[in-house]
Amino acid sequence: MRHIALLGSTGSIGRQALEVIALHPERLGVELLTAQNSWQLLVEQALQFQPNAVVIGNTAHLDNVRQALANTDIKVYGGAEAIAQCMAMDGIDMVLTALVGFAGLRPTIKAITHGKTIALANKETLVVGGELIVHLAQKHRAPIIPVDSEHSAIFQCLAGEHSPVEKVLLTASGGPFRTFSADQLRQATPSQALAHPNWDMGAKVTIDSATLMNKGLEAMEAKWLFGLNNSQIEVLVHPHSIVHSMVQFTDGSVKAQLGAPDMRLPIQYALGYPERLSTPTLPRLDFTQLPALTFERPDTERFPALSLAFEAMRMGGITPCVLNAANEVAVAAFLDQRIGFTDIPRLVERTMQRLAQPTNASLSLDLLLRVDAESRTVAHEIVDAGL
Repeated sequence: MRHIALLGSTGSIGRQALEVIALHPERLGVELLTAQNSWQLLVEQALQFQPNAVVIGNTAHLDNVRQALANTDIKVYGGAEAIAQCMAMDGIDMVLTALVGFAGLRPTIKAITHGKTIALANKETLVVGGELIVHLAQKHRAPIIPVDSEHSAIFQCLAGEHSPVEKVLLTASGGPFRTFSADQLRQATPSQALAHPNWDMGAKVTIDSATLMNKGLEAMEAKWLFGLNNSQIEVLVHPHSIVHSMVQFTDGSVKAQLGAPDMRLPIQYALGYPERLSTPTLPRLDFTQLPALTFERPDTERFPALSLAFEAMRMGGITPCVLNAANEVAVAAFLDQRIGFTDIPRLVERTMQRLAQPTNASLSLDLLLRVDAESRTVAHEIVDAGL
């Protein structure tokens, strides 16, 4: 039995992870559930899965959760600090980090320092603090197993391999605007951007997929997960989302991982690793029914966010943190209809121009917290000034 702490249990990844756990009650159990605001759903999940504890991040809902679980043995805590402190719980074997954005960094660091196995669904953790995270994971012997479909694919392609990697090829669906003209992109609405053609994801990741920023963030994640240099990472647009990513080796051979576009598959692989849990109810590919699988290079003129991410990766230091913070502000402003779709990369670029800088200084959590806060302040000022 593997006992799991699920950070962000009410989000898209969290809900699908609980579906997987429910399919394997003899192998997977829930030790901790956390949510930020969706306290009613958190209570429903707690009553079903009976964890040792739950944490509601927004303490305004703490009394509601306590009252709803008063007749159970489930411990109830509130606030971001409580989430971090719960990472020390002895009963936790694995921490699935499904929090959205920068919020996932601190509890992931805490979990690593306590030697927990990390199932990483929060790519921003490695985007912002990859150097720090990798160092701590090695120091505390905390394995990191990727949950993102692309990184899970690479992880699976590398299983059993001992030869050098020439490059990895990250596939991108291209999002809902792959065929839009520049004029159409300027008029794109949040509802259009949220209509992803292949994947069921939360709002933030879906908008990032539409701008291709998501693929840039994934490139940075891949760099740290697999010890790659920037030139070893290539992005290909693959509209069908059947080939989840590929690895090319130094002899020219390429291994690809294929599967239906269903996040439960990489989630289950991470939760069960190194074993593949048998689940007949999860989708299978019928190769006789598949369309022709095509690949194309991304258009960075229409989707400049991808180039910005690679530039941040090239600069290193605090620059990825600046990019990530500005992007989170930009996505929220777009969803609130305060800026347009094409303003998202423009806002990120202007924030980077103000704050980004290469640095050889060692990253620390305190430094990243300061850079994140300053970057958000600058990004908000730019939005308020009308871009």
